[in-house]
Amino acid sequence: MSLPLSISIIACNEELNLARCLRSAADLAEEIIVVDSGSNDGTIAVAEKFGAKVVHQAWLGYRDQKNVALNLCTKPWVLALDCDEELSVELKQSLLDFFSQGTAETHDGAWCNRKVWFLGRWIMHGDWYPDRKLRLFRREKARWSGSPEHDYIEMEGKTLSLRGDLHHYSFPTMNRYIEKINVFSDVFLERQKAAGTKWSLFTNVARPLWRFFRAYVLRRGFLDGFPGLWIAVATAFQAFVRYGRKYEDEVQGDMTKREV
Repeated sequence: MSLPLSISIIACNEELNLARCLRSAADLAEEIIVVDSGSNDGTIAVAEKFGAKVVHQAWLGYRDQKNVALNLCTKPWVLALDCDEELSVELKQSLLDFFSQGTAETHDGAWCNRKVWFLGRWIMHGDWYPDRKLRLFRREKARWSGSPEHDYIEMEGKTLSLRGDLHHYSFPTMNRYIEKINVFSDVFLERQKAAGTKWSLFTNVARPLWRFFRAYVLRRGFLDGFPGLWIAVATAFQAFVRYGRKYEDEVQGDMTKREV
């Protein structure tokens, strides 16, 4: 039975991921909105197969692109999903219960935990779990906010947590994670420059060490076996690269001044 909600998704060349995502959720919604930024695979065909309204929008960054999709939604409630996400059976039932048991009449949104499939297992500890996300909300009370690469829903109202996890297939390979290190370090550098932050050796060393200790020891990443160790090391290295980029930027700036 369709619920009074719109599913909101942004996509680009996500044929396989989108099919899995919509198989898990399409029958819940009265409306599916997919904002595509230029796919050249079967993404649009998959969306249309599930009855989605597809709109083209040149890429604006995650936050602004998601606000375009949100503005196109017409139903009272919105379920915002990424292409590489999937509703677990328990989470789907929780969504149905949220409406059938009258909870939607007294609340304005709902959170869920997101868990990642990585190296052949679900990651249940460390920095990656539980990754709480507000994904169900009243349309008129919510807006995507945050930085262009790290977005989140900003809203006012009463919320609760749903049972069940949102499955996340964000890193099918190690290489996929490594590729993103450069992308996000570029954005991080621009934010540091805009804030006038100066490079610090202490920060460049201490932050990665803290990230490893927090993920692997305090948040018990060691319980996820080798994948947990890999994640802790990789996130520490990512922090090392990010903060090191400011040193590189300052050195290059000094060299440019000397040349002039």
